[in-house]
Amino acid sequence: MTEMQAFRDAVGAWASGGPGGPASDLAARLGVRTAVLLEGQSDFEAVEALAARRGRDLAAEGVCVVQMGGAMNVGRYAGLLGPPGLGLRLTGLCDEREQSYFDRGLERAGAPHQDVFVCAADLEDELIRALGTARVEEIVRTEGDLRPWQTFLHQPAQQGRTRERQLRRFLGTKKGRKIRYGRLLVEALEPGRVPDPLDDLLASL
Repeated sequence: MTEMQAFRDAVGAWASGGPGGPASDLAARLGVRTAVLLEGQSDFEAVEALAARRGRDLAAEGVCVVQMGGAMNVGRYAGLLGPPGLGLRLTGLCDEREQSYFDRGLERAGAPHQDVFVCAADLEDELIRALGTARVEEIVRTEGDLRPWQTFLHQPAQQGRTRERQLRRFLGTKKGRKIRYGRLLVEALEPGRVPDPLDDLLASL
């Protein structure tokens, strides 16, 4: 386990009601200056993948990417990591429908929320549009998911939906699939095709 992962684990334990001392000690030792608040693991994989593609070592730069297990937890994490707690700079990435949770959570913590970047409608939607549906379907085939994809397309609920909506829904139909594709889709992006919210987040760090 890396030390930054140990810090993430300590923050998670703190957010669940444990002591804050271990997280505080690790933050000081690692020189953590910024926390990137993300709703879930698929967003985490995407951010980490883009940073790696650009030769960024976020941990070495004092940046900790934190997945909170849901946007409704942002107030808790902002309070622990922002001005009322460790005093870190806060930034983040969220879905359009979750923006109000981020706005309220950061406001309560006394942290500016202009550095929260909003995906329309979510990051998977942004990545599918950036890559194009044909490229995403090619990745689905390469990953061995062609048969479940074809079965999915024959479901009555998918009839009449756009290919973008079908692909977005498909990624969320099996546990772990959205997480895996969060990284794969970012790794497949052309350099000039990174969605603005993700690109702007990395540029802000």
